[in-house]
Amino acid sequence: MLVAAAVCPCPPLLVPEVAAGAASELDGARTACADALSVLAAARPDRLVVVGPAPESGCGPHPQGTRGSFRGFGVDVDVRLGGAGPRSLAPEQKLPLSLAVAAWLLERLNWADAPVEGLGVPELLAPERCAETGAALVAQDARVALLVMGDASACRTLKAPGYLDERAAGFDAAVARALDTADLAALRALDVGLAHELQAWGRAPWQILAGAAEGADLTGALLYDDAPYGVGYLVATWS
Repeated sequence: MLVAAAVCPCPPLLVPEVAAGAASELDGARTACADALSVLAAARPDRLVVVGPAPESGCGPHPQGTRGSFRGFGVDVDVRLGGAGPRSLAPEQKLPLSLAVAAWLLERLNWADAPVEGLGVPELLAPERCAETGAALVAQDARVALLVMGDASACRTLKAPGYLDERAAGFDAAVARALDTADLAALRALDVGLAHELQAWGRAPWQILAGAAEGADLTGALLYDDAPYGVGYLVATWS
């Protein structure tokens, strides 16, 4: 059963070494993410599953100990999912970027409260498959927590990665409301095509959360809602 969830954005700029001189611009988001992860720890789960968008090469399960890196951004920062836990059985496996950001957040919190595993999901995963995936994730243990990684639209301003799209603000506002109120129906109703056009890579992970939360009595809280750099970043907790 799902006992708690945290929703966080996954820009590499959350890592201060990557952001460099602009690091302070995301201090609020980092603080909100830390607060959200503290809610997960307080729930005392038996298992934590980190879910995030991934390219085809990064889709599928990533066991505790799988390594990730931000060296592609020119910084000497490496992470390992689950911190000091057992090494991955597949040492050649590498975390997709969204899960590497999650691993960095967990290391920052010194997470040691439960075993951790990751799941990279394709951007266009169908809503019904998202629901099935979420339900399967929480069926194995009595107390499961989810750390759900994903950004909202990347089309909020003229300088955004996806340029300005007038639909983006409304899409992000609807997601924010759904996360704040733990509205499963609203998350399930998110349109795959629209999310793709707006480059909202969090759509599939959010719908996996909705599938995992079916039958759970959880209350939502929105901790952060902003669009620095024209990209929607949302932080929320369900507990």
